[in-house]
Amino acid sequence: YYFMKKTIAFFLISTFLSSCEKKQEKKEIKPKETIEVETKVKKKPQDTEVWEPIPQTVSPGTNNSAPSDAIVLFNGTDLKGWKHSDDTNVKWILNPDKSMTVKNKTGNIQTNKNFGSVQLHLEWKSSTDVEGKKGQHKSNSGVFLQGKYEVQILDNNDNKTYVNGQVGSVYKQSIPLVKASAKTGEWNTYDIIFHAPEFNSEGKKTKSGTITVLHNGILVQDHYIIKGSTEYIGAPKNTPHGKGPIVLQDHHDNSGVSYRNIWVREL
Repeated sequence: YYFMKKTIAFFLISTFLSSCEKKQEKKEIKPKETIEVETKVKKKPQDTEVWEPIPQTVSPGTNNSAPSDAIVLFNGTDLKGWKHSDDTNVKWILNPDKSMTVKNKTGNIQTNKNFGSVQLHLEWKSSTDVEGKKGQHKSNSGVFLQGKYEVQILDNNDNKTYVNGQVGSVYKQSIPLVKASAKTGEWNTYDIIFHAPEFNSEGKKTKSGTITVLHNGILVQDHYIIKGSTEYIGAPKNTPHGKGPIVLQDHHDNSGVSYRNIWVREL
């Protein structure tokens, strides 16, 4: 009996050891990890230099004149580049100081030429005849890009109004970052960068327009994404369109806003 127990025990131990050896043989032999050695290449400043295409040379304006590649829309000598919306000749007032003033109730004026994305420069001045005028009736005008997207012009000096309709606003859409107005009756500058919205062949908007505005050299609209047309009543609309005119507004309230030195660069 004792001999049988030893034999069985030996058999079980031998079977277990044989099984372990077979399992060990089946294990994959992993290769030794290889260490990648980076080849050291001596870099030169010239590796990141780009020489073409060479940008076009543009001469900046001097003494408040337009850059050499700009289209001058108004320089104070005539109003030939403009018309009323009904295609009639402009009835606004041409002044001796080479500015023009809105003539009340004659209607908006617009450029004869249509534009897409632009850099626009214009200068405007509020009226000093402000007695009894307040809110949206104190030197109100506006500049419309493509006839649809308005940057508000208004005398907000000591004059409260809704902030998405104050000077420097994208009308009824975007409040200006700051108010940067000159004193009543003094000249202001607007420098506007406008990227037009894009529409596909089915009339669906595929890319929103954007607008950046510097008022007297101060950023008041920072690459604002336009929601659609700037409506007096109701929500913005996104009716498909192509290039359009630059429009200056007659607000029909004897606002007396004047303009000068208007030029544009097509982008």
